Amino acid sequence: MPLGLLALAIGGFGIGLTEFVIMGLLPEVAADFDVTEAVAGWLITGYALSVVVGAVGVTALVTRFPRKNVLVALLGLFIAGNFMSAVAGSYEAMMVGRVVAALCHGAFFGIGAVVAASLVAPNKKAGAIAMMFAGLTAANVLGVPFGTFLGQTHGWRSTFWAITVIGVIALIGIVALVPRSDGDAPTSLRSEMRAFRSGQVWFSIAITVLGYGGMFGAFTYIAYTLTEVSGFTSSSVPWLLVLFGVGLFVGNYLGGKAADRNLTVTLLSLLSVLTVVLVVFAFSAESQLATVISLFLMGAFGFATVPALQMRVMSFATEAPTMASGANIAAFNLGNALGAWLGGVTISAGLGYTSPIWAGAMITVAAVVVLLVATARMRVTAAAAETVSV
Repeated sequence: MPLGLLALAIGGFGIGLTEFVIMGLLPEVAADFDVTEAVAGWLITGYALSVVVGAVGVTALVTRFPRKNVLVALLGLFIAGNFMSAVAGSYEAMMVGRVVAALCHGAFFGIGAVVAASLVAPNKKAGAIAMMFAGLTAANVLGVPFGTFLGQTHGWRSTFWAITVIGVIALIGIVALVPRSDGDAPTSLRSEMRAFRSGQVWFSIAITVLGYGGMFGAFTYIAYTLTEVSGFTSSSVPWLLVLFGVGLFVGNYLGGKAADRNLTVTLLSLLSVLTVVLVVFAFSAESQLATVISLFLMGAFGFATVPALQMRVMSFATEAPTMASGANIAAFNLGNALGAWLGGVTISAGLGYTSPIWAGAMITVAAVVVLLVATARMRVTAAAAETVSV
């Protein structure tokens, strides 16, 4: 394994921790700044929206620079944002810190995925992308519980100081371990935008929005499902979320391996099985044993799609992958927003706390349909090209 992948994974770990750990620290942050928890919740929403902006806007601004230099600069932005959060004297200053840190998120994963794929042989690219995203999954499994404990024990600011240190370690690692390559040469924005002439790139982005949105729609309100439907105590929820995180970690690793063998079959299989898992979960949520199993499988099959989803868009934008990769990272976050919104609509409609799981299943079905259409179009195009060549 190239050591550069480890440095990228550490960066992913820090960024994942920044995104998710705030959820467990909202009461402390709200109390410190004397705002309601709903207002404090905008620290999450503001971050998510800034990720989308950064994934497209920041990536567009940096395409003409060498990718290694860009990754170093992005981690500098990440360190600055978390430092600002750690020392924030007001809610507004905290929000600025969150936005600054978020602006690097999408561009880091988008460009990092391209760099990770360049470090390995062609038949190992999806696995390399999975390795980078392993940092994000580890943030859910280990970082969020530890970060929440640290913040609750020593004050929420201590968590952001710790994340700042992780950012410094990742920056040093990328400087020392990520090599420059021929593919690291700067490209123009115009050449990068050519990737979007491909219909398959747009199909890939749509599949990402729907495929990831399906899992996130089911997950957003999972605490209510666990306590109000499955009958778990509130104190059990963090440990159940750790189980979900273990599923993410396992799925990410196995999904990357499978995608390297056959990308289309892997993606179609994973999305289909995820749909079945969500339907079974919705039917059996009153059973605690079934819920535990479903929670793990939802995480595993849901996140197993991530390397394949990222690899698919890059495979159809081989000559100019940076912007397409960044746009697909934005698509993941748009999927998050879609799933969370639709899940909230179903609850508001009085359909109960299993309704977001049903909503997630429907979104995932839509992803399968789009993938089938995209695959059919790809075969028709290939057949037409073969006929012309003959």
